[in-house]
Amino acid sequence: MSDHNGGNGSCLCRKTRISVQAINKNIGGCHCQTCRKWGGGPLLVVNCGSDVSFEGRENITIFNSSEWAERGFCNQCGTHLFYRLKANNQYYIPVGLFEQQQDFVFTHQVFIDEKPTYYCFANDTENMTGAELFAQFAPPTA
Repeated sequence: MSDHNGGNGSCLCRKTRISVQAINKNIGGCHCQTCRKWGGGPLLVVNCGSDVSFEGRENITIFNSSEWAERGFCNQCGTHLFYRLKANNQYYIPVGLFEQQQDFVFTHQVFIDEKPTYYCFANDTENMTGAELFAQFAPPTA
């Protein structure tokens, strides 16, 4: 993981603020149906690890979107705040929430097998299917 110093971000109404200790400069895009339904298009995020803090927690609503992950949004303005893996408390934050300019690089796309044909990114990225992604998290077989 190629980390940068921390960063700050907020929702549209600024009632929820995010502080991150380390931001990965690599942007990932998810094309799964859940992410596309959640945001109306692919989800573009950066891995921020587990050292993430929030101001205005009373404005955050959590939606358990699967057995392994949850999504948080501001219940005042609806801004999507994070996708969090439950097992290791790893946060993926939408790249557009960060206030400072970062030298982000769009490096990878997941669930490429679920990407609809009506859009296409021009970037040359590493692409993984949903099955390939889940295989990375599978426990080793004996």
